[in-house]
Amino acid sequence: MSRVVVIGGGAAGMMAAVQAAENGHAVTLLEKNEKLGKKLFITGKGRCNLTNNCEVEELLQAVCVNRRFLYSAFYGFSSQDTMDFFEQSGLRIKTERGNRVFPVSDHSSDVIAALAQRLKQGGVKVHLHTEVQEILTECAKEEKEEDLTEKNAMQKQPGQIAVSGPRQKSEEKTVASGAQREPDQKVMPGAWQGTGQATVSETRVQQKNGSKKNGEGETHHMRACGVRTADGTVYPADAVIVATGGLSYRSTGSTGDGYRFAREAGHTVTELSPSLVPMETADGWAEQLQGLSLRNVEVTICDGKKELYREFGEMLFTHYGVSGPLILTASTVVQKQLRRHPLELFINLKPALREEQLDARILREFEANRNKYLKNILGALYPAKLVPVMLKRCDIPEDRVVHDVSREERKKLVAMTREFPLTLTALRDYNEAIVTRGGVSTREVNPATMESKLTEGLYFAGEVLDLDAVTGGFNLQIAWATGCAAGRGVQL
Repeated sequence: MSRVVVIGGGAAGMMAAVQAAENGHAVTLLEKNEKLGKKLFITGKGRCNLTNNCEVEELLQAVCVNRRFLYSAFYGFSSQDTMDFFEQSGLRIKTERGNRVFPVSDHSSDVIAALAQRLKQGGVKVHLHTEVQEILTECAKEEKEEDLTEKNAMQKQPGQIAVSGPRQKSEEKTVASGAQREPDQKVMPGAWQGTGQATVSETRVQQKNGSKKNGEGETHHMRACGVRTADGTVYPADAVIVATGGLSYRSTGSTGDGYRFAREAGHTVTELSPSLVPMETADGWAEQLQGLSLRNVEVTICDGKKELYREFGEMLFTHYGVSGPLILTASTVVQKQLRRHPLELFINLKPALREEQLDARILREFEANRNKYLKNILGALYPAKLVPVMLKRCDIPEDRVVHDVSREERKKLVAMTREFPLTLTALRDYNEAIVTRGGVSTREVNPATMESKLTEGLYFAGEVLDLDAVTGGFNLQIAWATGCAAGRGVQL
């Protein structure tokens, strides 16, 4: 049995804790909020889109960054496995349009309750209001197995820990900086006391090199050995799983702690930015249309003559610009270009009709209502809130009678219906982003176990990794799958 500390009580953290506990480990979960699953609670507008009911290859195609890294995790814990897990936990689920999976109750609290019950059944010790300040590491040296018996029998010296058991990778471990006990520091049962000899800078150099040989030919490597919380309490551990989330929805406690932990352990953290996030526009039209939701429209985003994105679905106008499923997904595709300069967005309000079909449709309305005001008949073609904006953008007076509408004005109406233009200027910030783009470099993490390639016993799961996907339950599937891989990856 290994002692496992999981940092973060979100989707990935709870799944990692459940899996580690059910694999026979003694698990402690540390969450700095007052309750578990705070971000999970607001996911999917409070309904919690658990996963997407599709084959693994479709899951992979929905991943925007580093999809090859997820092959092992997705095949090890597929969307079907996710559904089975929750159903076995007593949660009734359903599949809706787009293969989106939700709890039958439409309450995300039921998802959190199911996870909490599994944590309880597994004997996981949950500590709320507990903020982790740092991950503690120790420097271990590889020695021949025959040397271990003799040295393990020796009396331990200050700052050293005798090791025995199946892992038997080292007899002597020098506790890294941060492991030295402060005068007012609380130590959980089983904790060590020692004189820290390895400095943080030395630790980073050794981790970047993977291991280091001294003059006698002994190989040293770094190993996670616990965490220290903000109040000075030390939780010793054989494995530490970082599942702290990213920077999105900071009100839920996502303040980027995991990125700091990763950097301090020598890991690379790639460029961070909001993703699956609404976008701002330069036009006043969006504000006039605030609250208007458009269904069955086609959105195209262009950088000059180059088309960056085209998709069919739903979108929403806001006081600052545009949002909704189409826009959120588009943000993952166009964000690099948008950070450099504005982009053009075009909305086809009637994508099912070709240009000549749309013109014929408008003519039929005109013929049937020749003596009415144009503004009063356009409600058959557009949402009421959009009508005055369409007329203004086509330079058609609101008091125009239908029989007075010129051919040129009608053609403007057709063109505006097929390409309603807006200028995108910026992404909204992390407070409105569903996920964070960027994170711990996947090149430095084992894709099968989520263990660090630089520090033994250190694992990463969920949004803290450089992974993200489009909307539809795919990002939560990343959390479940990587959390499961990390929890199962810890060795006894």
